[in-house]
Amino acid sequence: MQPTFLAASPFLPLVGLSVVLLIIHIMLQAMSATKELGSSWNASPRDDEKKPTGKLAGRAARASANFLETYPAFIALAFGLILAGDPHGFGLTGAWLWLVCRIIYIPLYLAGIPYIRSAVWVGSMAGLATMLLVLLF
Repeated sequence: MQPTFLAASPFLPLVGLSVVLLIIHIMLQAMSATKELGSSWNASPRDDEKKPTGKLAGRAARASANFLETYPAFIALAFGLILAGDPHGFGLTGAWLWLVCRIIYIPLYLAGIPYIRSAVWVGSMAGLATMLLVLLF
């Protein structure tokens, strides 16, 4: 089977790496909640709706939720750029900016570091904005 033009896109490895980042978020959230509430809670159907209350588990859950707020936009923009093209490479730069900022964001959030974490979040949004601008113009 011949590879299509999609196989040659430099965005595809970034999409793959973004899935790895999603899995990391899920694992951090699950591991911190399990550490706090125990493996029996993790294996249960969680009908009692008991939630972890510790700082680390809460931060991991909020960081994951924050990631999920921007992840669909990243995927949509990445595939839009695959289809439309990125003649100047600015979209790819924006995609890398989003990914790197989202990676840096995790330890900053888990450590509870303010301001720098917010600046990194703004950087990730700038990456998405760059990708969008390439698609629009």
